[in-house]
Amino acid sequence: MFVDDRILTLFKRNAHHTLTYWSVFFSFGLCIAFLGPTILDLQCQTNSTLNQITWVFFSQQFCLLIGSSIGGIFKRTLFSALSALFVSALIISVIFAIIPLCKNVLVLAIAMAVSGLAMGIIDTIANIQLVSIYQKDSAVFLQALHFFIGFGALVSPLIADPFLSETGCGNHTGNSTEMVHHFRSMLRNSPIAQHSINDSHSSGEPGEEDSNVHYAFWIMALINLPVPVAVLFLMYREQLIPCCPSGTPRLLDKDELAMENHQGAEAPDVEQSEHSAGGHGDIFSCCRNDNLRGLPVSFFMIHILGGLVLFMTDGIVGTYAGFVYTYGVSEPISLPHKTAGYLASIFWAAITAGRLLSIPLSYRFKPVKLLMFNLAGAIVTVLMLLIFYTSTIFLFVGTCLCGLFLSSIFPCMLAYTEDILDYQGCATSVLVTSAGMGEMVMQVLVGSIIQTEGSYSFPLCGMIIACLGFIFFIGLLLFHRMHRNYLTGTSRKSAMVEEPATEQSGPARTEQTESSSS
Repeated sequence: MFVDDRILTLFKRNAHHTLTYWSVFFSFGLCIAFLGPTILDLQCQTNSTLNQITWVFFSQQFCLLIGSSIGGIFKRTLFSALSALFVSALIISVIFAIIPLCKNVLVLAIAMAVSGLAMGIIDTIANIQLVSIYQKDSAVFLQALHFFIGFGALVSPLIADPFLSETGCGNHTGNSTEMVHHFRSMLRNSPIAQHSINDSHSSGEPGEEDSNVHYAFWIMALINLPVPVAVLFLMYREQLIPCCPSGTPRLLDKDELAMENHQGAEAPDVEQSEHSAGGHGDIFSCCRNDNLRGLPVSFFMIHILGGLVLFMTDGIVGTYAGFVYTYGVSEPISLPHKTAGYLASIFWAAITAGRLLSIPLSYRFKPVKLLMFNLAGAIVTVLMLLIFYTSTIFLFVGTCLCGLFLSSIFPCMLAYTEDILDYQGCATSVLVTSAGMGEMVMQVLVGSIIQTEGSYSFPLCGMIIACLGFIFFIGLLLFHRMHRNYLTGTSRKSAMVEEPATEQSGPARTEQTESSSS
């Protein structure tokens, strides 16, 4: 078996929590991937230009970054964490339901901003909760957690596909129409889709097709609705709903009661160490914590360099998914638009498969080894794309390999940095915020470079970003060694202080024994 009995026992003890956190990440994936294939239909719905509708992407990503930054606030208690997850998952369903009612691009941007805020909170809380539960064994479960993002990102376009219009509303160019045609040959023979298409042809003018994309959003709202219900049920099981107390005790109540006396003497030290390291709070409370002053430079550099690695790698993910189509249809490759449209779906499929494959690998190998392998593989892949920039075949192969190598970097980095810091500090909040910021900034930066310098700058930018990420990772390894030496020196000093105290207490105990015996 890939996983031993100890990991299975941990999972069984925390199965309800784990499955709930995985399900909310499915909501995250649903919400992050539906804009791409529906963007032209939403453009027609809001009667806006293509430049105006792109601000919807920015509003979602920007508020996702804000949500990731403040999400750690809700981690203080289990009630606040689950309540935030419940509200966020419910908001995503509500946003899906009201998107067809947004007839103005500003209203749509506000709706997407609210969904981005909910996604950011989900991103931070689910990662923090899993790390808190499994700690040194969290790598396996983090890989599974991020698999559900890719799974949701695959499901979302497939749901929208049968309901997308073929002709659009005329506010965009022919090339931009082709940008989303790659999904529309899938599921075309479904009864609902065929009925919608027939209705649109019979009721509309010849040569025009009305959009039925509102059905897709309502279906996604219904599919996502069990997720907040699952979170609410977990709150009921944990007896966190005042009006609905559960009659059954929690699974680990007896274990916790047995461990309470055993760990009672250690609790003050643990509490003090967590407070001195900042705890898994939001990124702003971490920065203003006064107790961080006595910590070494390596503690802060681990946070900074880990965040920079994810800033680069998640920036590549967002950039590649957003502009690989543009690169494919441009010279010198000049793929047909429908063929190039498959590149983005192949990339997301590779990410999903890579995260699934990383679940057993993360049990067999340490996160640092997986990080080294994945970063090196991403650099080699982008380098080959740069060398064979005229090869259509290698573009598809490289897209698949790039998705596989980039897929597990985030959960591996999260597990690695938390392990370095002994699950203290604010690594999760910093990494989640840095990843969201990188995805937002790199899309804008690389997109402007491609527009001014041409399509060849796409793999060149990817190569530069990947190399910078690898350099930051090497720096992280060096500061990891420094931090380990600091911890070793601190433990030796504390041991040397304890030894004289033990020697001084020894004669006193001997005298006391002699006096009592006399």
